[in-house]
Amino acid sequence: MSYFKNINKIEFEGKGSDNPLAYKHYDPKQVVLGKTMEEHLRFAVAYWHTFNANGTDPFGTGTMIRDWDSYEGLDRSKARVEANFEFMDKLNIPYYCFHDVDIAPEGSTLQESNKNLDIIVAMLKENMKTSGKKLLWNTVNMFSNPRYVHGAGTTPNANVYAYAAAQLKKGLEVGKELGAENYVFWGGREGYETLLNTDMGFELDNLARLYHMAIDYAKEIGFDAQFLIEPKPKEPTKHQYDFDAATTIAFLYKYGLKDHFKLNLEANHATLAGHTFEHEIRTAAINGMLGSLDANQGDLLLGWDTDEFPTDLYSTTLTMYEVLKAGGLGRGGVNFDAKVRRGSFEAEDLFLAHIAGMDSFAWGLKAAAKLIEEKILDNIIEQRYRTFKEGIGADIVSGKATLASLEQYALQNNPIVNESGRQERIRLMLSEVIFSV
Repeated sequence: MSYFKNINKIEFEGKGSDNPLAYKHYDPKQVVLGKTMEEHLRFAVAYWHTFNANGTDPFGTGTMIRDWDSYEGLDRSKARVEANFEFMDKLNIPYYCFHDVDIAPEGSTLQESNKNLDIIVAMLKENMKTSGKKLLWNTVNMFSNPRYVHGAGTTPNANVYAYAAAQLKKGLEVGKELGAENYVFWGGREGYETLLNTDMGFELDNLARLYHMAIDYAKEIGFDAQFLIEPKPKEPTKHQYDFDAATTIAFLYKYGLKDHFKLNLEANHATLAGHTFEHEIRTAAINGMLGSLDANQGDLLLGWDTDEFPTDLYSTTLTMYEVLKAGGLGRGGVNFDAKVRRGSFEAEDLFLAHIAGMDSFAWGLKAAAKLIEEKILDNIIEQRYRTFKEGIGADIVSGKATLASLEQYALQNNPIVNESGRQERIRLMLSEVIFSV
């Protein structure tokens, strides 16, 4: 059965095309800085938003028109598998991502849930074999079920912790079975509302214990995926333990996990933390922990995770600039953790939204490559910090300087002349680059 029978394969037609169902900038075989766009971007479909979301919001029921939703239970899960691979094939997108409960219904017992997963995983594996599509990452949902009301790895209830560990064990087995290149940990309930009833230190210790168990079991079964932690501040809990990249990195260092994890960073999560996406990427990169990206954008007028498809060219350019300067995403990719708006309810909108996101990232990739090739920002930064290249500045950088030697230098009362940062001019230069590619 075809779920998108009126949609043909999406092809690259270039900037002159007026076909909405075609790529204007994303040419998977175009070489940029020595690699194809497909190799740089490694796009992935987010199963939960694309095939499970129905448009429900706090003020209204679902609006989405989805043929697979005419089924129930496992039949609907099987239909979603078919839709996923048809969708990926028509978009020419190589990867997908999922939580366990996205692909199979949760049962009344752990045994039933695992049985449902086994049925759908076998179907996914067969479709991956015939289509050549791959799993960028998988994870388990340890935040939606009421049992996780107080957390999973940070729960005050040992029985809940044990259930979470069992669910995680199965998730690692599923990842190995499907050849996942990464495995993501997102602490959707790993945080607290008030310190009045919380032992923060104990909860963090327990969370680290769970991560160490995961490392040990992955080694035991030969699952060599890259482990990723996804930072997010607040929502759903007021104080998330993985607030942002810096907080998460500090946690990894404290608990001896820094050599086992990298970060899966999301643009909208960066916004909620009061950062830009490029800030989070650079923070991870300078600590050697840039792993993968969840591509979306938030609405700056709204204080929650709106998960819109990324179309801000300034953001995609600066994102790809940071990625390129960091040496690329390695085993990671660009996963569209984004959902169509509630008013964009037709199946065709799923294609239009992904095309918009993929073209925006391809456009950003080209602009970022030009910034690097022409050393536009490099030259500005090199000029700005040039006083550290010689004299007293070189002594500081080399470690030769001491407080006493710096005082002696300052007592010479040489004139201090600061220079303008010229932010406005640089932003205009950035605009010129973006709209020239």
